[in-house]
Amino acid sequence: MDQEKIAVVTGGAQGIGRGIVTRLRDEGWSVVIADNDGQAVEEAVAALGGSVIGKLVDVSDEKAVQLLFSWLEATYGRLDLLVNNAAVAKAHGTPLESLALEEWQHLLNVNLTGPFLCSKYAAPLLRHPSGSIIHIASTRAVQSEPDSEAYAASKGGVVALTHAMALSLGPQIRVNCISPGWIDVSALKKGAHGISQSLSRQDHEQHPVGRVGQPQDIAATVCFLASAQAGFITGQNLVVDGGMTRKMIYVE
Repeated sequence: MDQEKIAVVTGGAQGIGRGIVTRLRDEGWSVVIADNDGQAVEEAVAALGGSVIGKLVDVSDEKAVQLLFSWLEATYGRLDLLVNNAAVAKAHGTPLESLALEEWQHLLNVNLTGPFLCSKYAAPLLRHPSGSIIHIASTRAVQSEPDSEAYAASKGGVVALTHAMALSLGPQIRVNCISPGWIDVSALKKGAHGISQSLSRQDHEQHPVGRVGQPQDIAATVCFLASAQAGFITGQNLVVDGGMTRKMIYVE
């Protein structure tokens, strides 16, 4: 019988993270959700069953992160996969000239320092014998709209962190990054009860693939990158956006 596979998904209680947790569970993984929203954690664990465990964790708090991975070591003795998904999802923020340092720092603390801290304390557990780290960034690391400086900087930092960590932690630990585009997470938000938002035909048709993305698109990519099939892939940022970042758009 194959050894049980253990994964930690930060921000796994709702949205893209919930989709990732669901797919991993369906593929036989035991999954620990590390999230700072207690109600969302309770809903996710109740819905997903016994192979999913919830832990209240603020990924920007080093002590809380250290305690999480100490518990993991005591409970499982190892780790196969860390998905750094937790983030302040605030792409449209305050205009630059009004952007407070506290708001800027908060986004960087969660979106960039969080993946650093989780990776730092996960690394010793991922080396037994080898594991994978997958960061969730954003296409906003490579393209922007106005008033998105803090979010874009945090996600750009995640992309750079990916290739730096791949060199530092290889060959035992592979480190990759996924940059999602527009993903409809409305059905997987706290209290949503599986109901998606209403999307227009134009929303879908503007994508070269003909539709808006779904959490399962990102979840499938996570499962591939974590598998032996991706054993020669590390340090990469895989853009999963239905082709939108390759689409030239000018106002005519």
